[in-house]
Amino acid sequence: MDLSEVSRILDRKWDEDLLPRLVEYVKIPAKSPAFDPAWASRGELAEVVSRAHAWCQAQDIRDLRLEIVTIEGRTPCLYFEVPATGGLSDDASVLFYGHLDKQPEMDGWRADLGPYRPVVEGGRLYGRGSADDGYAVYTALSVIQALDAQGIARPRCVGLIETCEESGSPDLPAYLERLAPRFGDVLLVAGLDSGCGNYDQLWVTTSLRGLIGGTLTVEMLTEGVHSGNASGIVPSTFRIARRLLNRLDDPETGRLLLPEFGAAIPAERLAQARRAGAILGEAVWRQFPWVGCDHAPDGHSTAQLHAMPTTTDPVEGILNRTWRGALSVTGAEHLPSLANAGNVLRPKTSLKLSLRLPPTVDGEAAAALMKRVLEQDPPYGARVQFEMDAAAGGWNAPQTAPWLARAVDSASLQAFGKEAAWMGEGGTIPFMNMLGVKFPKAQFLITGVLGPGSNAHGPNEFLDIGYARKLSLAVASVVASINER
Repeated sequence: MDLSEVSRILDRKWDEDLLPRLVEYVKIPAKSPAFDPAWASRGELAEVVSRAHAWCQAQDIRDLRLEIVTIEGRTPCLYFEVPATGGLSDDASVLFYGHLDKQPEMDGWRADLGPYRPVVEGGRLYGRGSADDGYAVYTALSVIQALDAQGIARPRCVGLIETCEESGSPDLPAYLERLAPRFGDVLLVAGLDSGCGNYDQLWVTTSLRGLIGGTLTVEMLTEGVHSGNASGIVPSTFRIARRLLNRLDDPETGRLLLPEFGAAIPAERLAQARRAGAILGEAVWRQFPWVGCDHAPDGHSTAQLHAMPTTTDPVEGILNRTWRGALSVTGAEHLPSLANAGNVLRPKTSLKLSLRLPPTVDGEAAAALMKRVLEQDPPYGARVQFEMDAAAGGWNAPQTAPWLARAVDSASLQAFGKEAAWMGEGGTIPFMNMLGVKFPKAQFLITGVLGPGSNAHGPNEFLDIGYARKLSLAVASVVASINER
């Protein structure tokens, strides 16, 4: 299929419309509810949905139906649907997924950058959210528009763009229950909220890890006391918290200790990891900004590392971040700043925990076990509580249908000049697991623009504009190939 004119349409769309639109989107904080309890009164989530709705409405797409769907007390969603073209039946649908909420600011941004200060530099758009995942809705509608402009037949297309994904999608089940009957028979889910191993080819996500998020709090006193008087008698709440974390993972290796937090890795995923490791090599671990290492402009380094990864084997590195669990402490409270830290034994310590789970581990069961393990038999009779924010299971794609494998390789060759690669991702998108249960016959094209150095959720986050343009063409190619399955 010759998509050269579709490519030209999409390139113009990115230059004249999508990039300016994303620049404006970056300026709006639109933080996910977990990071902004006042999200409803602040109105930023409603604003980004309203802006996306207005843009979609202005597109020249025949019979486009568009709706901002709201449920009382829940974050809003944007829903769209477009009938099939070229005489194809409306019975089968392609479901596009994305989100418009964002992670919080984070420290460490370059002096001339900022989370809500969009900067286009070196083919990248810096700022929070354009790559994760503001570009998705604009790309989806642009793909449909470009195919229709060339008279290329495509299936019926529907879309669901949510605004609480970064909080674990707590509102999504309610919206899925309401909207799923309108999706029709979902043949393909096109999720544009994932990553890419490099910027040289199309990457398809085969699995996602689950996630348990929550706060561990340890209390020993009703108020702080002089450490010279109390230390040695009153146990430190930080030391107790450290002991409790040791129940979950090995402090020397980071390996999770409970067998319930592990899972067997399927043979197909092992084979895909080996191929991905051969493609990426040392980039699997060199992509990160290690301390004591000079990095080249592309985010890779040729210098000797001083801070070393857990493994330098590319395949093991891929498996560690896709099919093995890991515990991280992502925040803390009740610890004064260094400037205000006196000789006081603090009464309590709270730590924000993020536990990634293998794709096939039941998230809710693992969360219940985590809470029980942390709270039982507290050292020194301390008051210990683990409050869960989210517990989401992971996702493992169904066996890839031959037609999708062919379509993906063809799309990658057309857009990038290289065959596609398949790899799991370490993040969590609860929507995928929900859809896998809701539509067991659906195939999945889960992909995205979050490649090396893009630093989603962190400082200096960016969208690689050139890759996003090519990805748009690749998605268009797959959608256009469905009628040839």
